[in-house]
Amino acid sequence: MQVAGWHVEIEFDEDESHTRAAALLRLRDGTELRARTRSTRDRNDPNEPRIGEEIAGARALRDLAEQLELKGRAEARNLTKEYKQ
Repeated sequence: MQVAGWHVEIEFDEDESHTRAAALLRLRDGTELRARTRSTRDRNDPNEPRIGEEIAGARALRDLAEQLELKGRAEARNLTKEYKQ
């Protein structure tokens, strides 16, 4: 069995009402996928940065997951075409 790993980084930038997340996923083939998202705090909500980070971070991870799925599907399609030829 081969052990493989991916490296994910998420950085946050916050102001009074917004949290921005920048995510980077490095795959073992050298590919880097990136996502930028944000969340907005309602003015009636308590000022709790952790919540904005969780929401913006989840959105960034969801974006990365979608990109990763598209990449995998495209690679599988290409390999299937090569195999049939």
